Amino acid sequence: MVSNGRGRFIGANFVLLARQKQWANIVNLDKLTYAGNLATLRSLAGDRGHHFIQGDIGNRELVRYILDRFSVSKIINFAAESHVDRSIVAPDSFIQTNIVGTFHLLEVAKNYWQHLSEPENFRFLHISTDEVYGTLGFSDPAFTEETAYAPNSPYSASKAAADHLVRSFHHTYNLPTLTTNCSNNYGPYQFPEKLIPLTILNAYEYKPIPVYGKGENVRDWLYVADHCQAIYQVLTKGIPGETYNIGGESEKQNLEVVETICTILDEIAPQKTDRKSLITFVKDRPGHDLRYAINCEKIKQHLGWQPQENFSSGIRKTIEWYLHNPDWIESVRSGAYRQWISQNYDKR
Repeated sequence: MVSNGRGRFIGANFVLLARQKQWANIVNLDKLTYAGNLATLRSLAGDRGHHFIQGDIGNRELVRYILDRFSVSKIINFAAESHVDRSIVAPDSFIQTNIVGTFHLLEVAKNYWQHLSEPENFRFLHISTDEVYGTLGFSDPAFTEETAYAPNSPYSASKAAADHLVRSFHHTYNLPTLTTNCSNNYGPYQFPEKLIPLTILNAYEYKPIPVYGKGENVRDWLYVADHCQAIYQVLTKGIPGETYNIGGESEKQNLEVVETICTILDEIAPQKTDRKSLITFVKDRPGHDLRYAINCEKIKQHLGWQPQENFSSGIRKTIEWYLHNPDWIESVRSGAYRQWISQNYDKR
């Protein structure tokens, strides 16, 4: 079972890849809130190995029914409120989904697992973030699985709490849990409140491109298909109770990311004026972490995974996907996206 919630960008990509590669039959539980877009799953219409159910991970009766009805052997919890800006303005929903929702899912999973005839085959995989580790200086070593937690935003604090709940259910009840902490993802189907899709669409349409502060904040960028492959490796080969960090080994300053997108779009769809002229520096957000970086040696050495895309190849694939999928973009912009933009970036 895949629980998507608002982490549906990564979750949806995983579902599509899992069905393409025939990894497993999927029961896809999604609350379908503001970032929900069923057009993402259009290619799975008629696929008898994919069952979509609209619902909340906090609905214990529904989750219990799904586990029993489909004889689920693996749960992947992608469900999360995930946008830091939103967590600063309205943290309540982050507490409810990321902490309380994860707790409800764990409780139902534990009770279900305890009554399985073959409990050794069951796994609960929790998808988390590198932001739980806090921030790094420019010369600090990258986060490892041993790095102490030091979350700096309501979003990262809520994910840290969820991580601790997952850990506690393994150590207290022996529930076979796994946790992954990933770096910043990018790729197809990402809701355009995030830096990369927002920049692609604004730059292509020749609109102002907002960049926080001086654009010097550093992130490690992970192409979503590489992340999905890593998730499958952890799910099938990971040791219960373990945590695996997943990174793209592609650290970039935000300004460099934006300028790279502008350069590629000037090449693909040239305008009279360089798109870098659209960059608009806006007031930095509160508590903006300076740098994230992931050391992913553990998953590489223990599970044989490594990223296939570097940032240069991944960002070009991403840009081309957005340019070639205007129908999906229009479906996203049909309401919630326009409202969110008008409430945030248009007023900066």
